Amino acid sequence: MKVKLKTAPAKMPLELNEVKDHLNIELDFTDDDDYLKTLVPTATQTVEQFLHRRLITQTWYQYLDGWWYNSLTMPFGRLQGVTSIKYKDTDGTDSTWDSANYIVEANSDPGEIVLGYEKTFPTTTLYPSNPITIEFVCGYGTDGTDIEANIKHAIKLIISDLYENRETQVIAGGSTSLYELPTAMNLLTPFKIDWF
Repeated sequence: MKVKLKTAPAKMPLELNEVKDHLNIELDFTDDDDYLKTLVPTATQTVEQFLHRRLITQTWYQYLDGWWYNSLTMPFGRLQGVTSIKYKDTDGTDSTWDSANYIVEANSDPGEIVLGYEKTFPTTTLYPSNPITIEFVCGYGTDGTDIEANIKHAIKLIISDLYENRETQVIAGGSTSLYELPTAMNLLTPFKIDWF
């Protein structure tokens, strides 16, 4: 799957005060604020990678080598909409495929693009590399309050772990082992998209 971020989310799923509340850090203690602010995107990215989702509204490009058969499942879940589908011919000329030719199924998760009834794909011979570009918007919403509570709590647990354990490994029983967060994974698993 070839994708590229166009517009990053305007916010993170958690505000600093939510992180400090979870960690039982007084709001007026600010010594660790800069460090805590770096943990939010780190934990968010970890969760997004595990889930194969994107949480806060953002815009992406997906690149395809050819037209799909009838329907195309879109990446990252929570499809909000498709801005455009463009295709390039062998001369490198871009064209926009009329949105009347396809249906955006944003009600399913993950969402899909479905070829319209009695519609056909353009017959133009396509450019040999990434000729089709789909611009789409995905995410639960523009604010952390739009995200499932389990997902937000898992982010908090990962932040707690990163804050308390500033090394990648812990020593357990005289040997080195990777530290795992089964509770966070259990909270996230029901929301994971498995086919990516």
